[in-house]
Amino acid sequence: MILILFLVFGGLLCLGLPIVFVLGITAMVMIALYSPSPITMVPEVMYNSLDTFPLMAIPFFVIAAQFMIRGGTSKYLIQAADCYVRHLWGGLAVVAVVSCMLFAAICGSSVATALAIGAIAVPAMMQYGYPRPFATGVVAASGTMGIMIPPSLALVLYGILAEESIPRLFLAGVAPGLLEGGLYISWISWYSRRKGFGGAPQATWAETLRATGKATPAFSLPFIILGGIYSGIVTVTEAAATAATVAILISLFVYREVKPGEVISITGDAMKSAGMIMFIICTAIVFGNWITEAGIPARLVSLAVELRLSPLMFLIFVNIFLLMIGCFLEVVSIMLITLPIILPVLKHLGIDRVHFGIIMVVNMEVALITPPVGLNLFVISGVAKAPLSETIRGAFPFVIIGFIEIAIVTYWPQFCLFLPNLLMPR
Repeated sequence: MILILFLVFGGLLCLGLPIVFVLGITAMVMIALYSPSPITMVPEVMYNSLDTFPLMAIPFFVIAAQFMIRGGTSKYLIQAADCYVRHLWGGLAVVAVVSCMLFAAICGSSVATALAIGAIAVPAMMQYGYPRPFATGVVAASGTMGIMIPPSLALVLYGILAEESIPRLFLAGVAPGLLEGGLYISWISWYSRRKGFGGAPQATWAETLRATGKATPAFSLPFIILGGIYSGIVTVTEAAATAATVAILISLFVYREVKPGEVISITGDAMKSAGMIMFIICTAIVFGNWITEAGIPARLVSLAVELRLSPLMFLIFVNIFLLMIGCFLEVVSIMLITLPIILPVLKHLGIDRVHFGIIMVVNMEVALITPPVGLNLFVISGVAKAPLSETIRGAFPFVIIGFIEIAIVTYWPQFCLFLPNLLMPR
C-alpha cells in the first residue's frame, strides 16, 4: 500500500501536474484500491471540509493583501522605514527588511510581502550601488516573514487543521518573527560595513514626521486586526473581514491609488488566489482522511514507541524531513500533506501543538528560499528581471540564518510559548 502511494504521488508530481490534482487523484486512487468507503464520498468530504467558519479568514486576508499591494501601501511603508534606518550601514537593505516586517503584519502572505516590497526596494538598492544578487536575496528572504509575523495565513491554516487556538499561534509567532528580523538586520549591517554599502545621511525630523504621517493609515491595520482579536471584540475571521474592508477604504479614499472601477477586478484577482488555496485544502483533506483511515498515523506512533524516540529526537527528524520536502513543495501543500500524519505523534510524545506550529512555519520560511521550488526566489527574480541563480546566491546566507532560527525554536520551546502562556494561558 505504501509503495503504491509513493508511486502514484511521485509519478503525478514528475508529470508536472499541479499539486491540487496530485493530491486529489492520489486520494481517489488509494480510496478506490484500499478503502471500504465508496469513491462517491469524495465530493461530500470536499464540501464539508470548507464548512468551517475560521477558514473564511483566508479569502479576506487575501483581499486585504491585494488591495495593500495595489493601493500604494508598500510605497509609504518603505518611505517611513527609510527615514528611520537609512543612515545605518546597508541602510536600504535594512529598510527592505523593516518594510517586509511591517507589511507582513498587514497581509499574512510571504509571496505578497516579497512582491509588494521587492517591486520598490530591489530597483532602489540597485540604483544606489548594491549588487543585484545581494538586493534580490535580501528581499526574497525578508518576504518569508509574511507567514510568521501575525496575522499569518499559514498559522490560520495550521490552527484549523490542528484544532489549535489561532490567537495563541499568532502570539507564539511574535518572538520568532522579531528574532528573524533582528538576525537579518545584524548580518546585513555587518556585511554592508565590510563592503561599504549604505551609510546615507540621516533623515530630518520634518521628513521623518511627514513620511510617518503618510504611512499611519497603513500602520493602523495591524492594530485593527490584532487589537480586535485580543480584546475579544471580534473573532479571527471577523478581524480578517474588517482588515479587507479597511484596506479597500484606505486604497480608495486615503492613498487614492485604486479607482472605484478597479475594486471588482482586484477582488476577482484575490478570489482566484483564495479559490486555489481552498481547492488545495479540499483535496488535501480528502487525502488526509484516507491516510488516517489507512492507519498510517497509528503505525507512526507505534514506530515512535518501538524506537523509544524522545520528543527532541522526533523534532530533529521532522525538521530534516520538512527541509527536504520543502525543496519540492510549497507551504500549503506541505502542511496539508504532513499534519494528518504528524499530529497524532505529537500528542503521544507530549509536544505542544502551538510550539510545533511555529517549528513548521520556520521550516516553511526556509523552504520559500530554497530551490528548486522556492516561490520567493521566482517572485523576486521576476521583479528584478534577474537570473534565478543570482537570487539563489543572494539568499544563501539567509538560509543559514534560517537553520539557526530552526535550532533556537526547536530546542527552546518557551521562546515561542512565553507570550501565549502569559497572555492567553490554557
